[in-house]
Amino acid sequence: MILGVGTDLANIDRIAGTLERFGDRFRNRVFTEIEQAKAERRLDTVGTYAKRWAAKEACSKALGTGLRMGISWKDMAVSNLRTGQPIMHVTGWAAQRLQEMTPEGHEAIIHVTLTDDHPWAQAFVVIEARPIAAMPG
Repeated sequence: MILGVGTDLANIDRIAGTLERFGDRFRNRVFTEIEQAKAERRLDTVGTYAKRWAAKEACSKALGTGLRMGISWKDMAVSNLRTGQPIMHVTGWAAQRLQEMTPEGHEAIIHVTLTDDHPWAQAFVVIEARPIAAMPG
């Protein structure tokens, strides 16, 4: 069953301006070390940051809170599988909120997809609750 859906559209040029203006203060407030390392390795550094910004916004919307109620930017983090597929990790208050949303006997799966076409970066997040399979016995 679907527990939440969120989307966000970020302007890459706006993120570039914010990075220019605030630099590490912005990076360290919003992005985890893993997210920063990924972005700094990429040819399109700013686009990578913009997609992750959009993913955090989309995740907060899918959690039904937006960026309020105690969710920190770093409570939501994007990394990638070896295949390149992005995955969302939640910690802190975001993880607590996800647990509260998830019905008993289910596990929450967060699906995330990212795309960009300059000057736009976009993310969609869908939170799914899957029944936990009973152990044969």
